[in-house]
Amino acid sequence: MLDEGEMSLNEWEIGEAEDIFARLRARLRSAVIGRDAVIDLVLVALVADGHVLLEDFPGSGKTTLAKALGEAIVDDQPSPKDIRGFRRIQFTPDLLPSDVTGTSVFSREESTFHFRPGPIFAHVLLADEINRTSPKVQAALLEAMAEKQVTVDDATRPLDEVFFVMATQNPLDLAGTYPLPVAQLDRFLFKIRMTHLDPASEMEVLRSIEERRRGPTVDPVPRSSVITLRERADKVFVHEAIHEALVDCAQRLRSDERTLQGVSTRSLVLAVPALKARALMQGRSHVQSEDLELLLPYVFGHRMETAGGVQLEEVLNDALAPALERLARRTLMEAS
Repeated sequence: MLDEGEMSLNEWEIGEAEDIFARLRARLRSAVIGRDAVIDLVLVALVADGHVLLEDFPGSGKTTLAKALGEAIVDDQPSPKDIRGFRRIQFTPDLLPSDVTGTSVFSREESTFHFRPGPIFAHVLLADEINRTSPKVQAALLEAMAEKQVTVDDATRPLDEVFFVMATQNPLDLAGTYPLPVAQLDRFLFKIRMTHLDPASEMEVLRSIEERRRGPTVDPVPRSSVITLRERADKVFVHEAIHEALVDCAQRLRSDERTLQGVSTRSLVLAVPALKARALMQGRSHVQSEDLELLLPYVFGHRMETAGGVQLEEVLNDALAPALERLARRTLMEAS
């Protein structure tokens, strides 16, 4: 199915990428126990230049995960002094857009205004309980996520190239919240639902408290290495059959009578870099069907709406299975 001549990544480039992924994964797994699948999805989103929405319960490790990722990336190139590795915003109903983006402050000594950057100027930003703040504040953050810049007092200021947002919302406590509309949910590459840890992982959390307090033993990754991963992922080969499978799955979702709102073309466009990043993480120079099977539920799930009483996972599986089967048949035919 794949033309080897079209693959532009060599073994050395793939090996170096695997090493960077391994270091990032080791840093995060040493800080957060029992979340290996979530960690891999977060790293895929980081390399795909997307953002992640975590739907979780309090105390599930979201802050620890985001902080560990921020501390795992260090500056090795000149960058604005206002950019930090990790920052957190606790969203509340009385928060203002300027509390996120920053504001201009008047200096009496110099008789002029100086920009005081907000917490959005970071490599990794944890937007905690994003559904607890007003739509105006949500819009300010989501605009920055899409454009990687903020505009304050008619001046546009760029964010860091490795700007990555992990937002959270509680799936149960909905009192006094401002649910994100579908158009704003579309800013997130993945929506990941986190459940409670299994007993074995919880036991390991308790056993390793002191060890984790001492900090990770793996060196952090330079910021330039994250950019390198993105450049390498761009070179991962995507066969036309993968594109056909994406379109096939989207068409089936839209035509399913259980679907009230299907996925957009934009979601297909955003899925491609995620598939490339996942393939690179697995040490491959091309996308395979297993990448689609793993990632598409996280890409499509929050962009869809189903009829009452219908399980979203069931609709997704029914649409994805024929597309993957058709892809497998075409692979076998071209390989024979």
